[in-house]
Amino acid sequence: MSVPEPTVSGLVVVDKPGGITSHGVVARVRKLAGTRKVGHAGTLDPMATGVLVLGTNRATRLLGHLMLTRKGYDATVVLGVATSTDDAEGEVVSQIPAHVTESAVREALTDFVGDIEQVPTAVSAIKVDGKRAYARVRAGEEVVLKARPVTIDAIDVHRVEQVGETVEVDISVRCSSGTYIRAIARDLGAALGVGGHLSALRRTAVGPFTLDMARTLDELGEEFVQVPIAVAARLSFPSVELDEVETIGIRFGQGLGRALPTDDLHALFSPEGEFLALHQNASADSTRAVAVFV
Repeated sequence: MSVPEPTVSGLVVVDKPGGITSHGVVARVRKLAGTRKVGHAGTLDPMATGVLVLGTNRATRLLGHLMLTRKGYDATVVLGVATSTDDAEGEVVSQIPAHVTESAVREALTDFVGDIEQVPTAVSAIKVDGKRAYARVRAGEEVVLKARPVTIDAIDVHRVEQVGETVEVDISVRCSSGTYIRAIARDLGAALGVGGHLSALRRTAVGPFTLDMARTLDELGEEFVQVPIAVAARLSFPSVELDEVETIGIRFGQGLGRALPTDDLHALFSPEGEFLALHQNASADSTRAVAVFV
């Protein structure tokens, strides 16, 4: 197995297996990377598989910004059975024979596309009075979370199939960070009057990082591969190439003496291609540092 230098910083795109927590994946990658400085850009439930983006060393400081990006999922919804956790790991709370048509499913899903208010699942990691919602649920408390604004760009339906007294629906979802796919399953079932839960979930993308770039833990054990921090920054943010004078100013914590093309975060690079910082506009003719990497 190849082990990177402890000072090397980058992103590790993992194809997370089912049955392991995101923190468990972090622990495995710490050993593989030979560093304690490993973090993740948003968790996946233990039952979920797919893209989990980790950062090592200095690249951990990119993760908070990557969490705000768009995500993609493939999911299977089971209609006719509602559970306590809105997924297959919870206890069944209602069971109603589901005989809904594909056209009814497709029509109901149109209400979930766009800028919507979504009530997160009660077993989410959202804190309620300083305690995680899922911990309160496990302690026997009844938890009702407030609706939150999310954006769902598209829901594509691939399969609607009657399976006994239930209906299975395969969908692909492209959405903003903070969207709960389990909540879509729950709310679809409620809209159709039969209840529903999520039986399978696979994350296909976190921003520009897709399954094509992901490696399993076994593959990483054979050959540990990272996306270098400079490459990760170019993939994730608009890039700005600096001259020598501007580079010196950025290294000393100064703003850029010109405005960026948009108000989005931009990755700043030296003439040699070194990733220096994330900046955004502070005024009509200057910027401010959001995160510095030198």
